[in-house]
Amino acid sequence: MHKLSTLARAVQMLFLVSIGVSVGNLQAQSQEFAAVVELQGQVSVIRGDLKPLYAKGTLGAPADLMGVRPKEEIVSGPDGHAVFQTADGSTFEVFPNSRVTFQGQWTIQDMLQLILGKIRVQIEHRNGPNHKRISTPTAVISVRGTIFDVAVEDEDGTTYVGVEEGEVLVQHRLQPGNTKTLNQNEWIRIYPNQPLAKAGNPSRGVGAFVWDRLRNALGDLILNNPGGVIGGVPGGPQGDAGKGKKNPPTTAPPPPPGGGN
Repeated sequence: MHKLSTLARAVQMLFLVSIGVSVGNLQAQSQEFAAVVELQGQVSVIRGDLKPLYAKGTLGAPADLMGVRPKEEIVSGPDGHAVFQTADGSTFEVFPNSRVTFQGQWTIQDMLQLILGKIRVQIEHRNGPNHKRISTPTAVISVRGTIFDVAVEDEDGTTYVGVEEGEVLVQHRLQPGNTKTLNQNEWIRIYPNQPLAKAGNPSRGVGAFVWDRLRNALGDLILNNPGGVIGGVPGGPQGDAGKGKKNPPTTAPPPPPGGGN
């Protein structure tokens, strides 16, 4: 009887410890904060209503509006552009006319949920593999440490994923089938009503691929210029947004490189 009661107390102690660890982990995750390190134009966070965000260190700005917490949605206007940094050194860049939720699943691994628009993600991996997931309405992108672009191009959730450096694993959220591994300079589009297609790559040559990246970077400069043209670069991510594109083209489009550098 004495041994049974001792065992019961031990089990009870283990249970209480496990609850404490779980609560501690949840608190640590809920305290994760993505700081705004760069900001231009109109970028807001939904906290009841839209509240404007400010770059870290902005004089007079509330500290809690210099970043976002888990489950908060970021909304950028037609001139909005911001770069956020997490505690592990990873960054994500939000481009104009985008909506993205930070850690929508309350876990550090589930980093972002892109609802519409375009982001560029750089996962810090100096201390080894850094497992992160980015999700869209049609895709789940798993990474350990890399630089890549993701764009949700229409209301149906058509998703473009392009890798600048490293490797990502892409899975269709709506269609059964195998996953696809994308390596440097490879890309793929995920359509809501089609299985994953073969990944594209710069088969036209490195020069053509670099030219595409320069062309898209120029488009971003024009877009972010107050006197410039609002809209995506033709053929790049979001270049066909809003045009009602429903089905995949009969031939694979050229890989639209990400914005930025």
